[in-house]
Amino acid sequence: MVVVEPPPQSFLRRGERVIAVHLEGSIVTVRDTAVPEPPPGYALLRLIRGGICNTDLELRRGYYGFSGQPGHEFVAEVIECGEPGWIGRRVVGEINLACGTCDWCHRGLGRHCPSRTVLGIVKHPGAFAESFTLPVANLLEVPGRVPTDAAVFTEPVAAACEILDQVSIPPGAEVAVLGDGKLGLLIAQVLQLHGARVKLRGRHPEKMAIAAAVGVEPVQSAGAPFDYVVDATGSEDGLAQAVAMTRPRGTLVLKSTVARRVSIDTAAIIVNEITLVGSRCGRFEPALDLIASGRLNLEPMIHARYPLRDAPAAFAHAEAKGALKVLLTRD
Repeated sequence: MVVVEPPPQSFLRRGERVIAVHLEGSIVTVRDTAVPEPPPGYALLRLIRGGICNTDLELRRGYYGFSGQPGHEFVAEVIECGEPGWIGRRVVGEINLACGTCDWCHRGLGRHCPSRTVLGIVKHPGAFAESFTLPVANLLEVPGRVPTDAAVFTEPVAAACEILDQVSIPPGAEVAVLGDGKLGLLIAQVLQLHGARVKLRGRHPEKMAIAAAVGVEPVQSAGAPFDYVVDATGSEDGLAQAVAMTRPRGTLVLKSTVARRVSIDTAAIIVNEITLVGSRCGRFEPALDLIASGRLNLEPMIHARYPLRDAPAAFAHAEAKGALKVLLTRD
């Protein structure tokens, strides 16, 4: 039986000093900062749990030329809001802050709003702090039956589910997923539970076993042809490997985020008429529903928990060979 802790009731005073993670170049520090004041339409949130993902690590390596307060995977408590009904709720939140008025936003694609900011990535302070802000429109309440440690996976599970919004994968189709890191394991599980027959290519038997719990099978051959291939290696050479595993007129989904430029010989892509699909953030609602179903094997993916004040050590652990999800807690 899983016991889910109730959201703590917390109060922060304006002007109170809180701690926040700061990323400058490759250096991770923890600083004192003031409690932020939420603009109209925003909520003030207090972190309960944060998750370090590969994008955070790539920011440290120079992705986006980032400098500031990182963090976009989180579960938090609403402690101040213009809509009182939200106060005290345990929430996750969409990371893209869109304008709400452009053509992209009117089409329901605020994730591509040209003037958007992105929590902890582009021009909006992230969630790795005792308190931070996010628009109320971005928030989703975490169901009471969902453990906090599971809910912190909402953003990456949404990224995995995004593939199904972009590509029509028929039930029973074979899909190759390259990469047994955090995102690769989630993608493999999501597609397997969707009804695909997923073959996962990775290097770590203990990680492969996590996806095997939902029926995902290993694949070893780099030349095995598939109609659908997902590159989640997080490496510069992952794309070339994925191209080699894609059948003529197959579909290759690109999920790797890397700071360095990736070069590729396009001949095989052109000659084999391969469709390339870039894929990033996804809708949170189906992700949270899938997490609530309990069908994802998430607990073994958590390798460590660190208090927020020990963020430098947490980042170092997350970058260690073989590490999966490292969590930050506010306590």
